[in-house]
Amino acid sequence: MAGIVCRTVSRIISNQIQSSCCSSVVAVRHSHWFTSVLSLKTSMPLRAEPKKKKKVDPRREQMMKERLKKKLKKMEKVPPELIPIEDFVTSAKSFDETRIREAPRLSFEESERRALLLKEWSRYKHIQHQAEMGAIKDALEAQRQALEELKLESEELYKAAISPDNDIFPFQHQGPCYTPPIENYEAPDGKYHDITRVYTQ
Repeated sequence: MAGIVCRTVSRIISNQIQSSCCSSVVAVRHSHWFTSVLSLKTSMPLRAEPKKKKKVDPRREQMMKERLKKKLKKMEKVPPELIPIEDFVTSAKSFDETRIREAPRLSFEESERRALLLKEWSRYKHIQHQAEMGAIKDALEAQRQALEELKLESEELYKAAISPDNDIFPFQHQGPCYTPPIENYEAPDGKYHDITRVYTQ
C-alpha cells in the first residue's frame, strides 16, 4: 500500500516538473528579450550619420610640403651637437692650483724594502750592461782578426770588405750649389718709410 502511494506521488511531481519546464521554455521562446536559435538574428538599427569628408585644398598641401622642406634644410645646416663625455670633462677642483698634494708617509720597513729593491735593480742593470759591452768587444775583436786574415789572403777582397755598402742604407742628398759671391753687392735693408724730422736754422 505504501509503495503504491509513493509511486503516485512521484508521478504527480514529475508531471508538475515537466509542465513547469515546458511553460518556462515557451515563455523564453516568446519573449522579446531572448531570440531562439532557429529565428533570424538582426542587429539594432544604427541611426548614425556617416562622416563627411573634408575638402582638401591642393595648394595648402603644397605649402605644407614647402614648409617641411625649409625646416629640413635649416636642420641640415645646423652642425650636430657632440655628446659630452663625462670622463674627459675636467672638474673645477682639478683646476685649482693652490692645492698641495702631500707625499705619502712610508713606514721604516717599507722605505728600507724600497731602498734594497733599488740597489738590487741597479746591480742587475750593471751586470746586464757589462755582458752587452763584453759581447760587443768580442764581436769587434773577431771582426778585426777576420779582416787581418783576409788582408793576408787577398788585398782586393780586403778593400771590398772595408768599403761602405750603399745598398744597406739607400740615401740620396743634394746640397746647395756653390755660387761665387757677387762683387760690390750691397744687401738691401728692406723697405721703410723715413719719418726723421729735419730742423732748419
